Amino acid sequence: MESPKETRIDPRAAVSAGAELDLGVEVGPYAVIGPGVRIGTDTIVGPHAVIEGRTTIGSGNRIFQFASVGAVPQDLKYAGEESELIIGDRNRIRECVTINRGTEGGGMVTMIGNDNLIMAYCHIAHDCAIGNGVIMANAATLGGHVTMEDGSFVAGLSGIHQFCRVGRLAFIGAGSIVVKDVPPFTTVQGDRARLAGLNLEGLKRKGFSPDTISNLKRAYRVLFRTGMVLEEAAARVKAEISGDAHVDYLLEFTLGSERGVTR
Repeated sequence: MESPKETRIDPRAAVSAGAELDLGVEVGPYAVIGPGVRIGTDTIVGPHAVIEGRTTIGSGNRIFQFASVGAVPQDLKYAGEESELIIGDRNRIRECVTINRGTEGGGMVTMIGNDNLIMAYCHIAHDCAIGNGVIMANAATLGGHVTMEDGSFVAGLSGIHQFCRVGRLAFIGAGSIVVKDVPPFTTVQGDRARLAGLNLEGLKRKGFSPDTISNLKRAYRVLFRTGMVLEEAAARVKAEISGDAHVDYLLEFTLGSERGVTR
């Protein structure tokens, strides 16, 4: 019979009596965990990491040294409201990452899903919503209210403007400045970022069929390379390509954009 897991807290750490730590949590030296923090089983908190505020962290996460998780937003409109940060399971939050809680103007919560890799020096601002399997490379920065859908990738030293959406399996090249929504399945790069094609390698790695990739190529060309008005291009895609859920999602995302899409 397997013995129960133990919670291990280094004696040099400062863990508030108001924090809740499940079995199997490990806390390294000089880490600080404040009241109201809840940490799920098997999560490891590295030395000198700081976790504060109404922050809920799931199981199997690893938070590396000097990360700042759950601090108040860097937003002048923030007035001390009891907002939240919610983090799912099996995320890797590397050295010196900063993640802020939500604000009243953004729904009061910053959300991070499961199985994400947030590399060193990244910043996730207030009210962001991160899906599952997202990768943010070193020093990538998200402004407030940014949405990153499942499987999207932001390369190093990139910045994403507040309120932007990054679609599923989109790829943002290194050093890019993104000021509009990034359509799903595409690659963008540059300052200001522009479309550079489909994320073909990402689609293949995720097991997209040759027929689906062919359909997305056709839809991409019509939507973004013919010079047609977007609504007219979308109508043409609907007429020529039917029954492909991924093409339908690309159209829905593009036509539903409030900021406009990167082109």
